[in-house]
Amino acid sequence: MDLISLYPTWYEPAVGSGWVVALIATFHVLASHTSVGAALLFAYLSHKAYREDRDDLLDFVKKYGLFLLVFTYVAGSITGPGIWYSTTVASPNGIGALIHSFVWKWATEWVFFVIEVVGVYMIVYLVGRVDKKTHMKISVIFGIASLATMVIIVGILSFMMVPGKEIWFEEGGYLNGFYGTNTFIQTGMRMAFMFTMTAVVGGIVVAGIKDVAFKKEMARKLGWLGIISTLIGAAMLQWYLTSVPDQALLVMENRLPDYFVPSIVAVLAGTLAYFIITMLQPKTLVAGFAGFMTITILVAGLWPEETARESMRKPWVAGQYVYSNQVIGRDVPGMDIKSQLPTIEKVGILKAHPFTPDELKEVNDSNLIQTGEYIAMVYCSNCHSPSETGIRPLHRYFPDGVTQARMEKYVKGALTTGNIAYMPKMPMLDSEVKALSAFLVMNNEGGQPAVVAAIKQEVDARNRALAEKQAQDKVASLTLPQEVK
Repeated sequence: MDLISLYPTWYEPAVGSGWVVALIATFHVLASHTSVGAALLFAYLSHKAYREDRDDLLDFVKKYGLFLLVFTYVAGSITGPGIWYSTTVASPNGIGALIHSFVWKWATEWVFFVIEVVGVYMIVYLVGRVDKKTHMKISVIFGIASLATMVIIVGILSFMMVPGKEIWFEEGGYLNGFYGTNTFIQTGMRMAFMFTMTAVVGGIVVAGIKDVAFKKEMARKLGWLGIISTLIGAAMLQWYLTSVPDQALLVMENRLPDYFVPSIVAVLAGTLAYFIITMLQPKTLVAGFAGFMTITILVAGLWPEETARESMRKPWVAGQYVYSNQVIGRDVPGMDIKSQLPTIEKVGILKAHPFTPDELKEVNDSNLIQTGEYIAMVYCSNCHSPSETGIRPLHRYFPDGVTQARMEKYVKGALTTGNIAYMPKMPMLDSEVKALSAFLVMNNEGGQPAVVAAIKQEVDARNRALAEKQAQDKVASLTLPQEVK
């Protein structure tokens, strides 16, 4: 049987599956990056407390650690499984590609994460119960474990953009897939920005310090940490863009929203201004101000960045061989993976997909719209919403009054051939092209009954014309040549 490894399509009609993943991931990035940066900050402050015999620094570590315990390790531990659940149903082949390539890397990350979770409890609850030297050692172990989790995850995220080395496609091997220029540059960039987040979120803790002199000291420490890390992160971001495939730069130039660059620049400038203000005037550092900056970074900084990172991978979702719509679009000899495109080109997506309902496996006049909708869900819904709301609604991409014939020409000329650089190649039989086009025309006009009727009339007329031509050709072929007569 000509079946391919596709799964049932998950579609969330209000916002789309892509935004569900992005909403969860954005908050998780804030929580996880803050925790890693804070872990390294705790190691530094605990070392300083041990060397200078300062209880106030340990008290700050305890209060910040308690805040992390609630904010990061509770909220972050909820959103972490949330990412797993949402990405597994939204992008099963993408997640499968990561698991098959890096299962032991992920297992290693979980070991470090267990150390990290135990470590934050020990840091918070052993202040004053163990000597400063022992607490310093605990903080260092906690910091190393936290950083290790981040390095491993960043390596896997980099693979989603592009495998570390081109030879991975031929030979496989997790080291070839994991380590590459993009991995190292992205690690440096994320380490810089994680200290920025640590400094901003830490301001919420500093705001509650009653001792004026100590509050001023910690405001300055976090301020300098934030300023230096923000500037380094901005420079690393420019370097990072040199390590992504040309395809990613093309997507960034053509598909990212106009507000992306201005929003990033505005957030960076606002963050630097915040640190400068709180350093010069520590009394302005109140919980509300720090909380506002945390939300600002989350909404105006991380959201565009996460959206951009997801978009720049298009048309791929993992390893430059799994398309964003879950079809395997490239041979990977090193992993014994075969492209699924030849099978789809041979039998069509309706028969190749193992979960196509029986009544939709053959396109006919009675199920034209339904099969078109099914094809749109399979091929398009990971990146486009067929409804009025959600991620990149389909109706925005076609002019009003577009005809069935014009839509078929577009689908056959652009989608089935893969001529749009940032969209997957989507092979279809002629009957499937007709069905998808009919649905897109109907969807473009809001699903009005009159439009559906007009589509059916146009299709019927073209079918009749084709049948008449075929009949005429058949009659002509049966007519005896003049010389025989």
